Amino acid sequence: MKKNTLLFFSSIIAFSACHKTDYLDVNAGDRPPLSANIRFVNARTAPAGIQFWTFTQKVTTDAVAPGAASPYVATTFGNVQINFTEGSGTAYKASRQFGNSAAYTASGGPNGPIAGYYHTVFAAPSKNDAAKDTLLLFYDNLSAPAAGKAALRFVHLAAGIAGVSVRLQQQGTETTLYNTITYGSAGGSNLQGAAYDSAPFTNVNAGTISLIVRAGEDAAPLPIQQQGLTNINLEAGKIYTVFIRKDAKGLIYGSVIVQ
Repeated sequence: MKKNTLLFFSSIIAFSACHKTDYLDVNAGDRPPLSANIRFVNARTAPAGIQFWTFTQKVTTDAVAPGAASPYVATTFGNVQINFTEGSGTAYKASRQFGNSAAYTASGGPNGPIAGYYHTVFAAPSKNDAAKDTLLLFYDNLSAPAAGKAALRFVHLAAGIAGVSVRLQQQGTETTLYNTITYGSAGGSNLQGAAYDSAPFTNVNAGTISLIVRAGEDAAPLPIQQQGLTNINLEAGKIYTVFIRKDAKGLIYGSVIVQ
């Protein structure tokens, strides 16, 4: 009897030990790696398409044309160096380190991409020298708009224009959307011009809208090419980023991105 009892308890211990080992033996390869999600946008004046890189890894599969955006790409988070190359070249045209510094500098700053969150990175002319390019990181809040609404943000990237106001025209009514947006910033932002932007979205009525942009509230509307900001169809429940940029000839273009 004692021998059988001993064998019984030994079996229980062995069984428990086996299951404890299985419980702790977590295969890390079964878990998806943490990553940040970034959409890359080409808002440069140069006419060439560009490829984006994190450190030495190219993360876009196709060159991003001027005024266009890539899909969201799963990328490195935290302290990240983002670069871009032009055309088929391999030399970095501009680089910026996000999340590497306690203060904002020309080459870096404190806030980097966050794991599990969504971001937009623009390649655009530098605020202090339009002949040079830089990178701007915006945090994307993709929460659903209110019922019957669309969410909209406006980013000013037309080099050489200090600040703009934006009015929204819809069904014969014109209202102020943003009073002053400084270059390199989004309307309503609390972090204007710092290279990292909370970039809030504004809920607006869904439907067809036009945006009237002025370099100052009392100035004449800016001549946006190809009516890029006229008759924009906003669908309820969707989120949009609108931005303006200049080309190499100084013409102003408007682009609309569905988030």
